[in-house]
Amino acid sequence: MSEVWVTIIVLTVATAVIKGAGPVLVGGRTLPPPAMAVVAVVAPALLAALVVVQTLGAPEGAAFELDARIAGVAAAAVAVSIRAGLLPAVALAAIVTATVRALA
Repeated sequence: MSEVWVTIIVLTVATAVIKGAGPVLVGGRTLPPPAMAVVAVVAPALLAALVVVQTLGAPEGAAFELDARIAGVAAAAVAVSIRAGLLPAVALAAIVTATVRALA
């Protein structure tokens, strides 16, 4: 078995243990308010970080490049800021990105 498969198996088991540890450790109790406040902001922060990396990140050794993805993310940000909803924001981002790429 190659090192890659061993790594995949170890990470799969570790993920299952981590996911199972939460309910076992908490056991039906509610978390304290400070912990809940942290949990509430972790997912949006991770999503925002992923969006930034995918939008602005360049392949290793490549120069930083502004392209159609930035226009799409900006359009989605505007849609979210006016409370248009997630699905319309994603659709608008896709339309704007495709349009900018077609015009470029």
